[in-house]
Amino acid sequence: MGIAELLHAVDGSGEFGVWLGGLDGKPVFEHRSDRTHYSASTMKLPVAIALQRKVAAGELTLDQPVTVHNDFASEAGGRFGVDPAEDEAPATWSRMGTDVPLGWLTAEMITLSSNLATDLVLERVGIAAAHAVLAEYGDGRSAIRRGIDDRAAQAAGISNEMSPAGLAGVLVAVGNQEDAYLRDLLAANQWNGEIPARLPAGTRVEHKNGWDVRIRHDGGVVREPDADPFVLVVCTTSDLPDARAQQLIAEIALVAWEHRHDLGAIR
Repeated sequence: MGIAELLHAVDGSGEFGVWLGGLDGKPVFEHRSDRTHYSASTMKLPVAIALQRKVAAGELTLDQPVTVHNDFASEAGGRFGVDPAEDEAPATWSRMGTDVPLGWLTAEMITLSSNLATDLVLERVGIAAAHAVLAEYGDGRSAIRRGIDDRAAQAAGISNEMSPAGLAGVLVAVGNQEDAYLRDLLAANQWNGEIPARLPAGTRVEHKNGWDVRIRHDGGVVREPDADPFVLVVCTTSDLPDARAQQLIAEIALVAWEHRHDLGAIR
């Protein structure tokens, strides 16, 4: 089946968005790509870019020590902490109360999607700086407004939103960077149940995914030596079982990969 047929098969189950195109930023296939979803962990990529910018400006360094803690300022006022039961990256928690390099936290944030590491990095970078990255490269609809697990802010309607087109813009920017630092972190992602799942072993996929209740997203740059790289983002907010949502993203990625020599044929 083609991408349109795959999406038609889940019609009525929720909201699904797709952006597919090249590193020139031009889409060849879009499906509701301007509609925002709760971002889940896809917001961690703009956070990493904001950090990269501050390092380049000399405001931060990757080797500077950060004391691991779990107490953060809420965007709704007061304080909050990350729920350890919802963080599937235990290494950061094992360092509680000790100093670790900021660059190590960044790697935990991207490669293992650590929520605690994310809020520690975001505390150094600032929400405004992370949102500015998304505002610059995104589609004007996506936004970063709070840290992970800021429940008070969430209850107050302060949310992180991401559209497929917004995440695609960020991925295009990263994919065109001469510095391979972030691309290598994305390629080292340990959660590979979506875009990489059905691609041939060894395919380089520089991707960041995100998941929550009813949420399963993935966006990445797929690189094969026999074709130009392509960018794919799939966002799902649905009643599908989580494994089925992952399967859908993997199937869409396979169709894109099979058309990598002529993406325009997918239209």
